[in-house]
Amino acid sequence: MGSTDSAVRRRLVVHGRVQGVFFRASCRDEANARGVTGSADNLDDGAVEVVLEGEQTAVDEMVAWARTGPAHAEVSGVDVYEERLQGLSGFTVS
Repeated sequence: MGSTDSAVRRRLVVHGRVQGVFFRASCRDEANARGVTGSADNLDDGAVEVVLEGEQTAVDEMVAWARTGPAHAEVSGVDVYEERLQGLSGFTVS
């Protein structure tokens, strides 16, 4: 599977009750477990923006994870945008 994957970048905007429920920290942990780089940031409107870069299968798994999030999150929707790969390293939370 991994050898046929190519690297991709996705930007997500996750809506619902996703701030104050460890969404960003959980996202970082899930991404690190899959070797995905990127970031998770709170937005002023209560959503969380997540940027993901990595092998397509791993990024797809992260998008699926974001549709539910951690135990106390209540995700109402996820907007997914394809973007040009930027070669990020690590995963930051701010």
